[in-house]
Amino acid sequence: MVDLTEIEALKASLRGARSAAAALADIAGRLETTDSHADVAAPDLEELQRLTLANAVAAQALRGLVESMLRRRGKLAVADVADGNAGLEE
Repeated sequence: MVDLTEIEALKASLRGARSAAAALADIAGRLETTDSHADVAAPDLEELQRLTLANAVAAQALRGLVESMLRRRGKLAVADVADGNAGLEE
């Protein structure tokens, strides 16, 4: 049976990721026209910092939701991190 809450969460997460990407695209367009020999203005750097963080958070939230949906369907293995190394070898 379809989980309506899960579907609505997926839609909301997709909207958030698309919105964050669109906001990043706006500043990218401005920065593309910046003279290569000029410095980037401090307000643009601050906005870029804020928007890249928002983009990363939105993308990670979407990724987490998709992975949980796949895990619930048995399509994604659960990593064993009991030993604290997250599956990484030294």
